[in-house]
Amino acid sequence: MRIALAGVHKCFGEFPALGGIDLAIASGQLLAVLGPSGAGKTTLLRVLAGLEKPEAGSVRFGDRDAATLSLRERRVGLVSQHYALFPHLSVFENVAFGLRTRPRRERPAGEELRRRVDDLLQRVQIADLRDRLPSQISGGQMQRVALARALAIEPSVLLFDEPFGALDAKVRRELRGWLRQMHDQTGYTTVLVTHDQEEALELADRVVVLRAGRIEQDGSPDEVYSNPANAFVFDFLGRSNRLSGQVRKSCFHPDGSAITLPCAGVADGPACLYARPHDTVMTSAAGMSAQVVFAQHRAGRLVLTLALPQQIDRLEVDIGTRDATTVPAIGETVCVLPTRYRVFADRT
Repeated sequence: MRIALAGVHKCFGEFPALGGIDLAIASGQLLAVLGPSGAGKTTLLRVLAGLEKPEAGSVRFGDRDAATLSLRERRVGLVSQHYALFPHLSVFENVAFGLRTRPRRERPAGEELRRRVDDLLQRVQIADLRDRLPSQISGGQMQRVALARALAIEPSVLLFDEPFGALDAKVRRELRGWLRQMHDQTGYTTVLVTHDQEEALELADRVVVLRAGRIEQDGSPDEVYSNPANAFVFDFLGRSNRLSGQVRKSCFHPDGSAITLPCAGVADGPACLYARPHDTVMTSAAGMSAQVVFAQHRAGRLVLTLALPQQIDRLEVDIGTRDATTVPAIGETVCVLPTRYRVFADRT
């Protein structure tokens, strides 16, 4: 199922939750919608599901105007972080619920229903839990039940609203890989809403970054991470360092430092430089003088926090070692330099 949104606006009172969304989703694509709280992610998902009606614009499922389709006709499988399982029904009956409530002419007979539900439980790898109640299984297992229930109605599109938000980090990582495999096997058009950058970049074929109800960037995971469209996207996607300064004659001059860094194509005036901690290095050559204020081991790597003259933001440098002999002392002055960076005009 291909999906197309054109000029979609949605307001709650005077608050514009979506401000003119144009978005085409190819059939079989896994699209991640990423953004901070209040960006409009869940509102966009609810518009796709038919749970919210936009004030303006159109939503099309294939060649059909979604406004003419009932919730049942849209055949949307919606999975949220809250599972929404019936606590008094077994795993089997939770998955079977959508099939049992179909119109009589579409409802599978008893043996066919059992076969289809058991096949789904096998597919999501919880066949041995078919007779348990939700209270007797883990959060990760409940999320698999929720997905099996969504698949049972043979959806035209799958919608995920922060599906792993209530799970611990290890279970989230395991389910992300499993979900990607499931998507590749089923080929459903899938929209995943999340605020977790790692989740979006790892899972999706394509990433849309929202802010304040508008699309800031739309591209492949590699594109949005490596070539962010603006300062917001750079800062939002992963850890970043920010240096204030001025651009003069295609060179960035950081405040409080005598160095210059090339930045062709950026207009003269106030600007900010953004660089990842792993693209900021200590150097014995010309660089920016900084004072070490903190050192921390993070997952096998050493990260230094530095203070620079005339810079409000602290700088992080990932030096990638646990060798204590190479760690500068707190208060020591070091020289640092961004090796890969982007400069954006400061529009604040």
